Amino acid sequence: MHRRFMLGLALLVSCASLPVHAADDPAAIRQALMQAFDKPEARLSVEPVVVVGQHAVAGWAQGERGGRALLYRHGTTWQIAACAGDALKDAKGLREAGVGPADADALGKAIGEAEAKLPAGLRARFASFDGFVRMDPNGQHPPQHKH
Repeated sequence: MHRRFMLGLALLVSCASLPVHAADDPAAIRQALMQAFDKPEARLSVEPVVVVGQHAVAGWAQGERGGRALLYRHGTTWQIAACAGDALKDAKGLREAGVGPADADALGKAIGEAEAKLPAGLRARFASFDGFVRMDPNGQHPPQHKH
């Protein structure tokens, strides 16, 4: 009896050390994007959401446009770091955006696998985002200056 109690306690302690919010990450990421960009006249859809470590990439579409968002975990919340098109779908672009090499490699692979299940037209909308826009912690981008 004592041994079963100790095994149960060991299992409980090991589970308690796992991030409690990990299962809710995709929902929290969708919510962060919806709060920042969803509009009644231009509904936002968010799919797929891929999480690796402290970073995530989410594909989004709004009307005929779309893109990808890079997010990072800040405590128990997710914040948008950048929006781009194809620059956020492979390890090289993710490393250039500041994601560490191991996470960038894993994210790039997972994004490819998740997006392969989506219709080609939706993937084309993700690619339609022109440029790379860094975001502040409130999901706002700095003003774009034209020269």
